[in-house]
Amino acid sequence: MKRYPDFLAAAVLAAAVLCLGAGACGGKAGSPPAPGEFRLDDPQKAALAVLTVEGVSFTNADFARFARLTVGEPEAALTAEAAGRLFDDFIERKLIVLSAAARGIDLSEEEKEKSLAIFKLNRAEGAAPPSEADNADLLEGVLVEKYMAVEISGITVPEDEIKAYYEVHKNEFLQPERLQVSQILFSSEGRASEILEKIRSAGENEFREAARTSSEGPEAKNGGLMGVFSLGQLPLELEKVIFALEEGRISRVVQSPYGYHIFRLDRKFEPRLRSRSETAPLIEARLLEQKNQAARDARVASLKETMSWKIRAENLPFVYPGSR
Repeated sequence: MKRYPDFLAAAVLAAAVLCLGAGACGGKAGSPPAPGEFRLDDPQKAALAVLTVEGVSFTNADFARFARLTVGEPEAALTAEAAGRLFDDFIERKLIVLSAAARGIDLSEEEKEKSLAIFKLNRAEGAAPPSEADNADLLEGVLVEKYMAVEISGITVPEDEIKAYYEVHKNEFLQPERLQVSQILFSSEGRASEILEKIRSAGENEFREAARTSSEGPEAKNGGLMGVFSLGQLPLELEKVIFALEEGRISRVVQSPYGYHIFRLDRKFEPRLRSRSETAPLIEARLLEQKNQAARDARVASLKETMSWKIRAENLPFVYPGSR
């Protein structure tokens, strides 16, 4: 069975997040740069070729659009080093796209339509509609994921690797002390004190009935049950009270920004080491991600070795720190 993520869902989600975070997917150029700065969409350099792959040339305009769709309007924020890393990504993108074309790997019309529909749905509010060139770049990202899904398919994590990882990294799976906590919450201190007097020595059933009939908290319908927590997951002023309780005991009235609380410590779970069977899915996912990334890196390295490509660094609007 293939063990790689659905390329279409992964690529569209990643691109949508980028568009949302950047306010991109069709934006306007930024303000002119200050002295000593640069802008990737410099109109005087837009038509200059900055990269050639297998005889196909790509210009500053192509790279500027890629950068905008990746990180938003970058002219005022990017350093030359950051722009260089983006350009490295641009190189890899074009190597993969042209390799995909040579191998006959392409997106179906259905995949394109589905991707563009999701891009449109996730476009930042108020952003200008993407141009045809923007859409082509967005679809390239989906194609890259499809290409990689084909290239690195069949990667699995054997059971012995999961076992070996667990034995070496047991400290990662130590589960700290956890407490199951319930509460009754009020907006009035007087009402909280009144109920506390009635349930101070009550058992669990009585506490839960009081929570269902009196609490103003969202967990009232569940008998006040909040959940299971370890140290650091609750506000400090509440933890000080809760973690000092004995199992089955009820707290004093505790004030917080949320109101007036009466807590019950339902159960203590002692620290324990999670078993290998429990952690196997997590370990498998972690190792699979590592293997997939290693396979992607190896494939890109192979393309750089076998394909014909050349950087025209002198045409870039910044000093490119790359070696080629």
